[in-house]
Amino acid sequence: MPLIEVANLSKSFGEVDAVKGIYFNVAAGEIFGLVGPDAAGKTTTMRLLCGAYHPSSSHDTDLNTIIQIAGFDVITQTEQARAQIGYLPQRFTLYEELTVLENIRFFAESRGIPADQWQPRCIDILTFVGLSEFQNRRAGHLSGGMKQKLGLAAALVHDPRILLLDEPTTGVDPVTRQDFWQLIIRLVSERNNQRQGTAILVSTPYMDEAARCSRIGFMKNGNLLVVGTPTELRHQFKGQVLELIGRPLPKLRRLSEVDKDVQDVQLFGDRLHLHVPVDTADQVISRLTNSINNNAGEINSFRKIPPQLEDVFINLAGEGLNDSQ
Repeated sequence: MPLIEVANLSKSFGEVDAVKGIYFNVAAGEIFGLVGPDAAGKTTTMRLLCGAYHPSSSHDTDLNTIIQIAGFDVITQTEQARAQIGYLPQRFTLYEELTVLENIRFFAESRGIPADQWQPRCIDILTFVGLSEFQNRRAGHLSGGMKQKLGLAAALVHDPRILLLDEPTTGVDPVTRQDFWQLIIRLVSERNNQRQGTAILVSTPYMDEAARCSRIGFMKNGNLLVVGTPTELRHQFKGQVLELIGRPLPKLRRLSEVDKDVQDVQLFGDRLHLHVPVDTADQVISRLTNSINNNAGEINSFRKIPPQLEDVFINLAGEGLNDSQ
């Protein structure tokens, strides 16, 4: 049985439908990524799972709403379900005037963990997240990345089976993002080796983080448009991606956009990605090469490449899928 099971889940705020009848599940040992733009419904979904919001009545009254956490119904067994969850919200919510260790102790005692258990456990967790040497530092004096690690430590203090991580690395530097993800991957691996099994649901705006997940769900406007492994989603991409490197990029982009077979052009750092039908890719390369050379542009590289997750999600977001999907 999945550790997280969601079916026909909806949430409305007045006339705004924030989440629209979504379905997904997460098994023990999985990292499931929720990916999507701002206002896609990711945070609302997280809050529904931990019981902070009560779901709204579904538009489809013939189907029941299901939110189960480790076998407990979040709607009717809220406290039992919450006991299985470690939740790390987007914003730092710990006590800045308390030290690192005092924060962990507070959350341990609020969970009813006795001193003979929380004292060694707190030290073990702080060592795991790399904060043991900062245990006497006030939380308000920590860097952004260290605050997120402290938030993860607080979420782990009661040994939950499920972690809900809401954009945990937003606003931190790339090195800290890498360190944080190494912690997440290590946590899942160690729990699996101990046969405990942990399910992690993480929302992220970063495609390199999405690629680390076991499976991904792409949300837009409250809909869960597609779910699959990173490999499965790349294989669902319809068409061919052409990578164009050269200069000046604005001119190369304008010339690409007017080609009859180029369906979309996106800027990826110092290069362009062109979305074209598979059977016209070679003609587009030939045609655009001539057009760019005739207009005083310069091409360093122009080639077919496999689609990246960014290409998949940009393509999905641009297809205008309706709310019923």
